[in-house]
Amino acid sequence: MQISLLQCQSSRDVKANLAFVDSQLKDLPRDANEAQLVVLPECCLLFGGHESQQLEHAGSEHQSELKDALAAMAKQYQVYFIAGTIPMRADDGRVFSRCYFFDDHGVTLGHYDKLHLFDVEVADGTKTYRESDTFHPGDRICVIDTPFGKVGLAVCYDIRFGDMFRALRLAGADYIALPSAFTKVTGEAHWQVLLQARAIETQCYLLGAGQWGQHNEGSRETWGHSMIVDPWGRVIAEQATECGWVQAKVDLTELRRIRQQMPVIGHNRFLAPQLK
Repeated sequence: MQISLLQCQSSRDVKANLAFVDSQLKDLPRDANEAQLVVLPECCLLFGGHESQQLEHAGSEHQSELKDALAAMAKQYQVYFIAGTIPMRADDGRVFSRCYFFDDHGVTLGHYDKLHLFDVEVADGTKTYRESDTFHPGDRICVIDTPFGKVGLAVCYDIRFGDMFRALRLAGADYIALPSAFTKVTGEAHWQVLLQARAIETQCYLLGAGQWGQHNEGSRETWGHSMIVDPWGRVIAEQATECGWVQAKVDLTELRRIRQQMPVIGHNRFLAPQLK
């Protein structure tokens, strides 16, 4: 199987963001005989919009133009598609930051709502981040069965919560996809080491698809460095800067070997929270 992460520089312009993703999928380097798993970053179609913009574009369980557009791309380009995050309405007036997973026919395999919201202080131009003002947290993890293995879903700030990743492994994950938009400051300090730590702890492939560069006239800056990390913690593909594809061909032989030789899940004497 080939894994392809798309590093983006998304903006508030939904149409432009959709056009960029479509153009990249059209030119996706691929082998027609291989299964293709594509992962987009967090906020791939709407980055840095104010709450009113998130609500304007937020879909519902029954209707979402953004979801429909992403599903159509999965079908058109015949890829398994972890479609970053898009806003979906919650009952309290906020929105979920939702990650959909489509198969290569555009059928929804499942979705995950971001559990951990980024309410922090960062020494950058934005300084104060309060995702909970706009977003409603999810309440469960998600692991999806596919022909090439089981895929767990997480989003950006979730990477700092190791218990969640252990729960994904206990639920059967072989791969964990992490659509992200790490700030430049926090990314430079922690992004790679967190991905490697989670990969080593869970003995899964970590698929970190990130936003990169300055967004919306410089109001936000993200770290990039999208990367694929194997279950031994090795970075097997990376794109530090600029937009484009990060690709690697993988199978589960190496994963099974590592888990057999070092069966840490069976050795662990503590219980992870049950978030199923």
